[in-house]
Amino acid sequence: MASSVLSPFVHWAQTETGISLRVELRNVKTPEVDVTENQLEFTASGIGAKGENVYHFVLDFYKTVLTESAQYRITDREVEFSIKKETAAWWPRIVAGEKKPAWLKVDFDKLITEDDEDEEDKEENFANSLSDVLKELEDHKKNRKKVEDFRKIYLLLYNTFQFVSFLCILILMTIRYTKEGPFSMDGTYEAVGKTMKFCQILQLMEVVHPLLRFTKGSILMPLIQITGRLIILFVMIDAEPRMQTKPVVFYLFLVYSLIEVVRYPYYMLKIYDINISFITWLRYTIWIPLYPLGFVCEGVIILRNIPYFEETGKFSVNLPNPWNVSFSFPTVMRVYLLIGFFPMLFYMMTHMYRQRVKIIGPKSWKTKKE
Repeated sequence: MASSVLSPFVHWAQTETGISLRVELRNVKTPEVDVTENQLEFTASGIGAKGENVYHFVLDFYKTVLTESAQYRITDREVEFSIKKETAAWWPRIVAGEKKPAWLKVDFDKLITEDDEDEEDKEENFANSLSDVLKELEDHKKNRKKVEDFRKIYLLLYNTFQFVSFLCILILMTIRYTKEGPFSMDGTYEAVGKTMKFCQILQLMEVVHPLLRFTKGSILMPLIQITGRLIILFVMIDAEPRMQTKPVVFYLFLVYSLIEVVRYPYYMLKIYDINISFITWLRYTIWIPLYPLGFVCEGVIILRNIPYFEETGKFSVNLPNPWNVSFSFPTVMRVYLLIGFFPMLFYMMTHMYRQRVKIIGPKSWKTKKE
């Protein structure tokens, strides 16, 4: 090709995997393009920097390219080339020689450096990580909602079952008393004792619920109350048949049932944040007469059982024995009645009063000025 043939301006850019060329020629006609592994030769007539002429250039690549990947398209303003590198890598320059032709320019519109691509990768990775975090948060919210739904359903079923069970005990005792009067008291434990024991054992779940964060509140208070009832039921009543027929068992079961048929409906409503003022007031008021009555019944049962356990020696350890120790269960019962009974009653009443003040508030007394 003669030296008088003009060269068009060619703008180049690269990525890690390919190169792009933009030839500044308008109204290109009859282009001749020859791409080899090491070179691109271009000839075409068109309007360039020197007006309408035949333009020609030869570009020796820095490294080999894939000839079958070479593509070009002609627009009204330019000719665009897209060629893939044989090996993915960043080239320090596009031409093989150190000297760059004057007509070869950098395409700043498409310029991407290695650092830029790394930055793009970082941005893409950050976007993907952010997307993953958001997805995990969404999944976590869904899982929390499932757990919350399960918690509410479980607590509703538990409280409903306990309410119905204690209500059945109360109804059965009432029916028996209506038919037989005071004579029905002798058979109270035989009639409802198994149900009462099952319900009290099931109440141990109320110690587990705060541990699982199914409910709020302390563990100590339900643990003390439930443990005390279980001792009365299984140790003081179930273990001594003569106590099972006493009228005090009837009154104790009556107190237990009245407390629970009020308490569990309150908890059922509380699960779904429903507040019925009368139920709330009843829940934190009915304990005022019933708790002391329950303690008195439990104290009477313990007191009446002392001679029975002295006679049978049940739960006591007498000498001689392999461990050379003795333990008198009746003595423990006496010590509790003398030392522990009233402090425990005071502790329970004080705790319930604090709860009442917290939920309902103290009664305000207004003094009339004379």
